[in-house]
Parts: sequence; structure tokens; C-alpha cells
Amino acid sequence: MALIELNDVRKSYTREEVTIDALAGVTLDIEQGEFVALMGPSGSGKSTLMNTLGCLDRPTSGSYRLDGEEVVTMTMDERARLRNRKIGFVFQNFNLLARTSALENTELPLLYSSGISARERHGRARALLERVGLGDRMDHHPGQLSGGQQQRVAIARSLINEPAILMADEPTGNLDSKTSREVMELFRDLNLRTGITVILVTHDQAVARHANRAVVLRDGLVVEDTGDFDRAVAALHTE
Repeated sequence: MALIELNDVRKSYTREEVTIDALAGVTLDIEQGEFVALMGPSGSGKSTLMNTLGCLDRPTSGSYRLDGEEVVTMTMDERARLRNRKIGFVFQNFNLLARTSALENTELPLLYSSGISARERHGRARALLERVGLGDRMDHHPGQLSGGQQQRVAIARSLINEPAILMADEPTGNLDSKTSREVMELFRDLNLRTGITVILVTHDQAVARHANRAVVLRDGLVVEDTGDFDRAVAALHTE
């Protein structure tokens, strides 16, 4: 059984009496420990697929099983609990609290977890900041950190609940090329050292090449699923 199993997943929106099929029947398996890049042009459905995989949106139809649990039939609260247990998120804009230290930002998700003492919370956050190379920046606020350092705090925060899956939506979008490479090398290292499953949405082909597998979408459908990135790039440019 794969960690993620999608079968004919569809997601439709109605706007001004027009129905838009953001996902038009996606069937996809992702195994524990994979590093997958979701690629596609604007409007291809890759962000909708990410939101579906992240239990932020519920499919209109089809089946989505996450670690054996059917997501489609879950309530919003049930999806939120599953999301908090299984998934960590990293976004393009970091989403850090400006007046809060790197350590406090990293700890934040644990404030909503019962049964975890302040001592354990501090210890886990410190260990993660050390892992992402910010052991000497724990007391700094976001405004005192570079963009790359802020994204490293966001990555540490995403790992604090020890999720099985790390989902990253354009995580290098606000970074220069050198810092982008460093952040992607960190994702790769986390994937290799811890076995965490990484699912990445990106429009940047150089960023996508850090993954082992590319899933290319167009018009709400998977048009290529490959470990050969030349094939993935070719699929991006095929009409």
C-alpha cells in the first residue's frame, strides 16, 4: 500500500454559473520516502492537486487514501486532524510571525498539541533549528534573518510535529538562485537522512531536478509521470 493513493480524483469549482474542472481525473500513487515535483503551466491544476494532497481541499469525487485513510469522506475537522498528524507545509512567503524569535516560530505548531511540555517543545525546536543550520540564530526575529534563513525557520517549523510528508509550494519563489540551491539541498538532505516524503510544487525546472520524480499536469490531468527530467521538460512544452 502506497502512502498516497489517488484514484480518479476530480475537483470542480463553479464561478458565475461556469463549472471549472481544476482536476479532471487524477490517478496517482506516491510511496513513503519519495521526492516528487509537481510541475505544469499556470492553471494546470498543480496547486489544486497540492491542496488536495495536503487535505486542505476535499475532492469533488474519486478516492484519496492517505496512509490507508479515506480522505474524501472526512469532515473538515477530521481532515484538519489528519493534516496536523501527517503533513508539514512550507510556502513561498515563509509566513513567520514578525515579532517572534526563530525558536518561538518553530515551536508554534506544538502550542496546539496537548501533552507536550514547554521543555520538550523548546528541545524539539532547538534540535530542528540546529539541523537546518540556524543554531546560532535561534533568538533572531525574521527581520534580522535573510530570506534563505527565514525559509529554513519555516522548514524547521514544518517538521516540528514529525510529519510523514513535507509539502512545499514554490518554496524558492522569493529566493535568489544561490539561496534556492541551498534550500533545495536541505530538502534533499532531509529526504535522504530521515526518509520523509517530499512533495514540491514548482515552475522552476532547476528546482524540480532536485526531486527523483516529476509529475507534469495540464488541464487538470497528469500528462507525464517520470524520473527522466528531460521527458518532463518536453511534456511541459508539448501542446
